[in-house]
Amino acid sequence: MFNVWTLGVPDRTRRRAGLSVLIALATAGAGITGFAQQTKLVNDSSKPAEVYLPIPGFDTTSLDTSADPCDDFYKFACGKFAANHPIPADQAGVDQFYALYNVNTQSLNGILNKAAAGGAGRSPDEQKIGDYYKACMDTDVIEAKGIAPIEPLLSEIDAVKSKAELPALVGKLQRISVNAFFEYSEQQDFKDATKQIAVVGQGGLGLPEKDYYLRTGAKDVELREQYVAHVAKMLELAGSSPAKAKKDAQAIMTFETSLAKASMGVTEMRDPEKIYHLQPIATFEATMPGFKFGEFESALHSPKVSEINNSTPDFFPALMKEIDATNLETLKAYLRYQVLTSYANRLPKRFDAENFDFYGRKLNGQPEQAARWKRCSNSVNGALGEALGKVYVEQYFAGDSKAKMVEMVADIEAAMGQDIDQLEWMSAVTKTRAKEKLHEVTNKIGYPDKWRDYSKLEVKPDDALGNTQRADAFENDRQLAKIGQPVNIMEWDLTPPTVNANYDPSMNTINFPAGILQPSFYDPKQDDATNYGHIGAVIGHELTHGFDDEGKKFDGKGNLNDWWTAEDTKNFVARTDCLENEYGSFVAVDDVKVNGKLTLGENTADNGGLLLAYMAYLDRAKKEGVDLAAKKDGYTAPQRFYIGFAQNWCENSRPEQTRTQVLTDPHSPDHFRANGAIVNQPGFAAAFGCKQGAPMVPVKSCRVW
Repeated sequence: MFNVWTLGVPDRTRRRAGLSVLIALATAGAGITGFAQQTKLVNDSSKPAEVYLPIPGFDTTSLDTSADPCDDFYKFACGKFAANHPIPADQAGVDQFYALYNVNTQSLNGILNKAAAGGAGRSPDEQKIGDYYKACMDTDVIEAKGIAPIEPLLSEIDAVKSKAELPALVGKLQRISVNAFFEYSEQQDFKDATKQIAVVGQGGLGLPEKDYYLRTGAKDVELREQYVAHVAKMLELAGSSPAKAKKDAQAIMTFETSLAKASMGVTEMRDPEKIYHLQPIATFEATMPGFKFGEFESALHSPKVSEINNSTPDFFPALMKEIDATNLETLKAYLRYQVLTSYANRLPKRFDAENFDFYGRKLNGQPEQAARWKRCSNSVNGALGEALGKVYVEQYFAGDSKAKMVEMVADIEAAMGQDIDQLEWMSAVTKTRAKEKLHEVTNKIGYPDKWRDYSKLEVKPDDALGNTQRADAFENDRQLAKIGQPVNIMEWDLTPPTVNANYDPSMNTINFPAGILQPSFYDPKQDDATNYGHIGAVIGHELTHGFDDEGKKFDGKGNLNDWWTAEDTKNFVARTDCLENEYGSFVAVDDVKVNGKLTLGENTADNGGLLLAYMAYLDRAKKEGVDLAAKKDGYTAPQRFYIGFAQNWCENSRPEQTRTQVLTDPHSPDHFRANGAIVNQPGFAAAFGCKQGAPMVPVKSCRVW
């Protein structure tokens, strides 16, 4: 919940109630080559009107050869990307992740249409993914039912007579992923990674994070006004009078603002030491007087716990103070809104359209909502990711991709070992411990060894909202059942079709789903130079996360444990301060700069990962007798390596989306991920013949790893 760091893609959509990041789910079709083609749908049928094609690993069409690579390498490597990839009306931006997302969604859609057609021979998993998709796509049935499917929940909220009834109701709502008041989940114990414990933390906000409620700029004031109007509209659509809906929406805003003031900021939440406060359950319950936590646990289907990580301890006394001070009618209106926004895309179009208008159009600048077939394909992947992923892997992850990935990971881990040995600023004792942690990293590649069992999840072909609720409850119960059980280090938290990768410090694992092992990130038609620049840098990125400002606080067993000497920590901070200042000087949009502290971990991983990938490539090239000076497509192997890396980050984004990303996301905008890492690379100047003092080869550069 709090402790997994990803390669990352920008927040570009709102997944039902939560403002959680949509991990871009994507892959390329087997054997297909060519360029990403943005399509325009002629209707919202179950299939795309045109064909999406993947971007090749070395994309000559994005190069702007009129740009000097020594002045602006991003412009050189990606200068024509935006012109070649205009932003479709149904997206907030386009980059390599989203180009691949479109290809993958198309691939998943083919699987799902076949499964939805029914017929003899469907496996139980195919029945579930097919019927889930079919129900999601059947908007005629959804419209005909109106709000009847959600009425039982709304009626239950309306029937509440006192605040004493809230714990059981909130537990029931959270079990089906309704974002009410706070968050409760399961995690590995930061101080004992063999234990799985309960964790509770701040939540309940409708805007992306606390500062959206508190900043005083004109854009922030406008967004808050638009949010209040949106909440009022949703309540009105569900039956409230315009006057009452407006009054309730303003009261909800007042309530949420109080919660925001008590919440930790996104930068603080990056520090694992600030979000770990293991307490006896009685100690935690004392911070919520009048809230019968046992009733909440029962309704949530959580086992009774004797201890809990109270990740944000200052939040809960403030929450209870605001619940006590807020009238019951406002709290009920707040819960009604949370239910409506949670399930807007399973309700009639008027709810879906209004929800998108605020969270998609106003917040992220996306003119049109994605076609239903895309959203429903993605929903199946979210609800039944391993059932769908199993079929996907069989069809789209063939050949020697996994074997090649294993080889590349081994090369890059060996490079990190060499890098640690060569560090001048680290003592011998810390080097020894760092290498011990490195050797304990577990690599998960492609897909899980054991597939998840969905046999107890009921899916119907004509019950879109019910399917979503049951899937949410199923996943909630699966997660919470892990509390008190042995840790399964081989469990996956990313579905196989996901175009992303992550590092989990409590597991000490790096994870690369099959979805990212496709063009352009891994292209079997390209040479090693290109692939080490693309996916190799991704591998290095995730590996470096184990040693960034957060990851360094965990040892090789996954425990929050300071294994550094004081002097080495001092040296480390001096180097990360350099990165923080470098990225903090970048102006992302208007007057908004990149938050160098918020993005420090990802920037450290980008810089270290690129260096490790280059070291590994040079070693691989030496072993295989590659002539580094020989040119392919007009470029030497080192040049192709750096171009491959930069083209990971080619983008075309709307300013609204960039603004949201900079204010909430620990990943820098793509442009700065490319140039910000390149300027610190010792091999870059020689590769492109750049002189020191050029913009891409500053006199002073930053280096941690």
